[in-house]
Amino acid sequence: MNTENINIELVYALPQEQALLKFNVPAGTTLGEAVRLSGILEKHPEIDPAKAKYGIFGKLSKADVVMRERDRIEIYRPLIADPKEVRRKRAEEGKVMKKGGGDA
Repeated sequence: MNTENINIELVYALPQEQALLKFNVPAGTTLGEAVRLSGILEKHPEIDPAKAKYGIFGKLSKADVVMRERDRIEIYRPLIADPKEVRRKRAEEGKVMKKGGGDA
């Protein structure tokens, strides 16, 4: 029987608040189990563990991945805006601003 624990971190960021939790779990714990053990779901009920996207150090990961010593779980929020659409609008605004800005 393996009774060894490993140290991991979990991060979840909102626009006005960032949560960083450091805790340990039994060796062999999966990402999904670690999220539940962290207590983050009680503090942030808006996180739906079935729909949430997770990463380990910025690399998209699935809930059944086994955690390793010093892994950092990241819980990603859904995007509010399409990044391609935002870039396109910024590019259009930049063109409009450049046309009228040379009279100084």
